[in-house]
Amino acid sequence: MVDFFICKFFGYNMYMEYFVTILVVFVLAVVGTLAIMPLVIALSKKLKLRQTILHYVDNHAGKSGTPTFGGIGFIVVVSLVSWVFVSRQNSTLALVGIAVFVGYGIIGFLDDFIKIYFKRNKGLSVVQKIVAQLSLSLIVAIYAYRRADVGSFLWLPFFVGGIDVGVFAVPLNAVLIVALTNSVNLVDGLDGLACKVSAVFVLGCIVLFLLLVYLVSPFVQSMAMEYKNIVLFCVALMGGLLGFLGFNGHPAKIFMGDTGSLAIGGALSCVTVFGRLGLFVPFLGVLFLATALSVLLQVGYYKLTKKRIFLMAPLHHHFERKGVHENVISVWYTLIGLCTVVLTVVGCIWVLAK
Repeated sequence: MVDFFICKFFGYNMYMEYFVTILVVFVLAVVGTLAIMPLVIALSKKLKLRQTILHYVDNHAGKSGTPTFGGIGFIVVVSLVSWVFVSRQNSTLALVGIAVFVGYGIIGFLDDFIKIYFKRNKGLSVVQKIVAQLSLSLIVAIYAYRRADVGSFLWLPFFVGGIDVGVFAVPLNAVLIVALTNSVNLVDGLDGLACKVSAVFVLGCIVLFLLLVYLVSPFVQSMAMEYKNIVLFCVALMGGLLGFLGFNGHPAKIFMGDTGSLAIGGALSCVTVFGRLGLFVPFLGVLFLATALSVLLQVGYYKLTKKRIFLMAPLHHHFERKGVHENVISVWYTLIGLCTVVLTVVGCIWVLAK
């Protein structure tokens, strides 16, 4: 049906067909998420799936009781739209990405379920989370290493070419997946913040993957097709995030919970690994990096000195304690993320054009 529509109104130009497909995927993901979220909110309220706020985050006390498990909504929509539209040829990487997206969502769901069932703000233990996440990340890392079109190669930012890290690709990618997934989880502390920062990261990935398609198409058509399918998954994810933002922006009508944040982190990390873009993460995800570092520095410094570097960690809570409204923090995070993504993409294009 989609092919018939494209051919009838746009002709047979394959580039036009692909970009129209991108547009259709994006619109369906946004509209689908907007349509399903009222049902998810109603169901969350009926089942009393409400968030409990930690006692030391006293400025968020008014948010206690807000419905949670919202991540289920966009996970369902993004997965279905992606699965329907990815090509049935050379789509293995995209389909694995969808599976990892859902898999990390299930880990987050278990964490959220324990919190709700036992009426506390702590779900799975740290050990249980790490074991579950590391197991899944190792499976993905080994799978990627054994594929010829991923292997042990990493693109170098702002250079033509990259490096081969050999067998070290497995532990490096596994650590990257766990680190990025938990960084997204840490960023999810203000209304709409994780959605916005993640959508900006995904936008950067989409542009870089389109550049990769341009680079490899003349040589390896199968790899180009894999990348095109990953782009469709990324577009669906960005559409789902923007649709969810309509209900998660301040004041949030529902939280995504660990169900959503871990799923997003799993998807982002999977995409970067499959695109050999691991070394681009500090640039595309500078705010994820800053957030994670703020927590590590705070905990480490406090254990050594019994003093704190920040008024509160993660970093966005520090700014809140300084009197900055969460909407302002969210806007600045988005702008900084967009700037770093634009600079990264422009830098790559400039290097390729030389």
